[in-house]
Amino acid sequence: MSFLPEAALDELKDLLGPKGFSMDSDVLAAHNAEARGKFEGHAEIILFPASTEEVAKAVAICAAHDIAIVPQGGNTGRCGGAVADSKQVLINLKRMNRVIEIDGRDFTATVEAGAILQNIQEAAEEQDLLFPLSLGAEGTCQIGGNLATNAGGLNVIRYGNARDLCLGLEVVLPDGTVWNGLSKLRKDNTGYDLRDLFIGAEGTLGIITKATLKLFAQPKHVATAWIAVPSPECAIDLLALARRHTGDAIAAFELISSFAHDLSVTYLKGLTRPLATKTNWHVLIELTSSRPKDDLEVLLVDLLAQAVEIGLATDATLAQSEAQRKNLWAIREGIPEAQGYEGGSIKHDVSVPVSKVAELLKRGMVRADALIPGIRPCPFGHVGDGNIHFNFSQPATMDKQAYLAQWESLNSVIHDIVAELGGSISAEHGIGQLKRDELALRADPVKMRLLKEIKKALDVQNRLNPDKVVSFKHPDH
Repeated sequence: MSFLPEAALDELKDLLGPKGFSMDSDVLAAHNAEARGKFEGHAEIILFPASTEEVAKAVAICAAHDIAIVPQGGNTGRCGGAVADSKQVLINLKRMNRVIEIDGRDFTATVEAGAILQNIQEAAEEQDLLFPLSLGAEGTCQIGGNLATNAGGLNVIRYGNARDLCLGLEVVLPDGTVWNGLSKLRKDNTGYDLRDLFIGAEGTLGIITKATLKLFAQPKHVATAWIAVPSPECAIDLLALARRHTGDAIAAFELISSFAHDLSVTYLKGLTRPLATKTNWHVLIELTSSRPKDDLEVLLVDLLAQAVEIGLATDATLAQSEAQRKNLWAIREGIPEAQGYEGGSIKHDVSVPVSKVAELLKRGMVRADALIPGIRPCPFGHVGDGNIHFNFSQPATMDKQAYLAQWESLNSVIHDIVAELGGSISAEHGIGQLKRDELALRADPVKMRLLKEIKKALDVQNRLNPDKVVSFKHPDH
């Protein structure tokens, strides 16, 4: 490792001990592999600190030797944000995985950044509380990465993104100093909100080491339904009706195309079709309540009856057991896996105002087919918050590599429409390196200037996750 001076390597080894670092090729291979497979890391050393103090000292050592660091959580990202090159040190926080405290009076959880999301959910549930952030990767993703990317997921319509679920942070800065903002306060107007600088920054401004999270009362009642709808326009109107009818008791509202639905029930074992009715569009709705007494099923049945009567739905089924509920969710959550069986897929994690979702889908499918005739749209997602995973499978007769070569061209087509509708090219997956250059081209110039100035102010040597989110040259290079 010619890039890492022997003195720096010795200091890191002495600091972290044999469990705290690895140069083993098999270990590195697992952490250099990116979840989507679009990027490949080349790190030659990975650090596994066990405490904030070790993170801080490791960062300080690297800073003293002008070595760049790439922070990594559960490595479930989709935009190449946790990929390191051969001259960068990868630092993974998986050993910092404690749920430090569940506070039933403040309704908070204090956790280390390497804590697995599902473990936090389960620790809260043991105290009859809820941490509502829910993702497909929750069994492996780490909360530090969730916060660094401002993760969204299934329950945003009710509880908000990761940013909305965080009260305080502890962060190691690029020079190795530690900012202790690990607060349980829900009101604090003492200047700039530093917490919000680091949430969504993808490890480019600091390394999150601990967090204080908001908890909620555990739901006592759940009602889930699968609904056939005539069109996305009807789904949007159904959402508005449901919000008013239920008093915003909606925890999730997912839109699923027939192609996406068919992929799941065809390729994934043990899944059954919810409805006999053939339809082009489906909605998965879930209501929850924490009240001791609440008949959500009656409320949902009444909503569905209204929807059918006024033409917003053509058929529906209510989950009558937990097994049926799990089947419905397995169809929705299995779509990304099932799409892989149909060859290459080009994906878009975009958001538009909820009222514009139908227009995005209509215009996007027309323009995509004009670019690649026979392309097969596979849209699905959290229409309740305007976030659509606007995916496309390759035409049945097209070569996979020839199709994937159109990735940037199709991205440009869909992102143009998103921009025209006042949307975002990254709803919940972040920017990383995948969308860095496009962000620079599409974002408001003043925003880009401010992003770069913030980066330069906190990381003037550009040593922390360089060339992710924003790009600027090291002042000495």
